[in-house]
Amino acid sequence: MSVYFISGIDTGIGKTIATGILAAALHRSGCNVITAKLIQTGNDGFSEDLDMHRNMMKCPSFPEDCAGLTAPQIFHFPASPHLAAALEKRSIDFPKIDQALKTLAQKYEIVLLEGAGGLMVPLTEDLLTIDWAAERNYPLLLVTCGRLGSLNHTLLSIEAAARRGMKLSGVLYNWCADSDPVIEEDSCRMIGKYLKKYGYSPTVVKIPHYDGNHVPEIDVASIFKGEASC
Repeated sequence: MSVYFISGIDTGIGKTIATGILAAALHRSGCNVITAKLIQTGNDGFSEDLDMHRNMMKCPSFPEDCAGLTAPQIFHFPASPHLAAALEKRSIDFPKIDQALKTLAQKYEIVLLEGAGGLMVPLTEDLLTIDWAAERNYPLLLVTCGRLGSLNHTLLSIEAAARRGMKLSGVLYNWCADSDPVIEEDSCRMIGKYLKKYGYSPTVVKIPHYDGNHVPEIDVASIFKGEASC
């Protein structure tokens, strides 16, 4: 499996930073990796999230960026994809997205596909993000952090993934300025416990603080658990 779907428990949880740090770590290790956006909203003609990934990977734009393969659907209004598309009187072109991902997967060892918002964000009136990813059997990397309320949202997301039979490669626990160390330690313990309860490996990887300059190191092997090798 070369396409990994990176989603979060909510919007603003740090998916782009977590994706960039993971991509940078894989890139440094010599892995042939690329990041992509399922659907980009709030931009015109480019993806600011992909720009951040490339900066963190310390590499220029990929040819696939210029060809539109890494962000095949971009909408101006910063909202849920179903609303952003409706406001432009456009339909989301899912065959175009699937073909772009197929092309990327044929060339790259790992494709890190970042979603928009959380798992339950509607892509259309009748299709949720989580169902789109589950239908394609993409392993999930779930991004959370230690802000208040995150444990509830994290456990709900794990349960939703389990009910759909999704593969869950692990939880990426982002650094959060407002987190309490005692709560953070317990949250990581509880997340690991519920991952195990639902039959998943209790892999919770802490993502260190990214100050905008130095991209921190992370343990890539613990995330992929042998499902992917570079």
